[in-house]
Amino acid sequence: MCIKKYLSVLFVLLLAEVSNAQCAMCKAVVEGGNESMAEGVNDGITYLMIFPYILVGILFYMLYRHRKKLKN
Repeated sequence: MCIKKYLSVLFVLLLAEVSNAQCAMCKAVVEGGNESMAEGVNDGITYLMIFPYILVGILFYMLYRHRKKLKN
């Protein structure tokens, strides 16, 4: 069990390093481009950010309905 925790922490730390590199790449692309390119990148980020919130909202709604049905 301890090995699984150790590997999980190691994986998260390595993933953070990769994520940090991607942010620098996006910043370089936006700084070197024009204003419409920067707006496109921002729109893309917003588009990708919406879906996890929608999925979590659907999950909580389904859990709410399930619990409500169990009470009746």
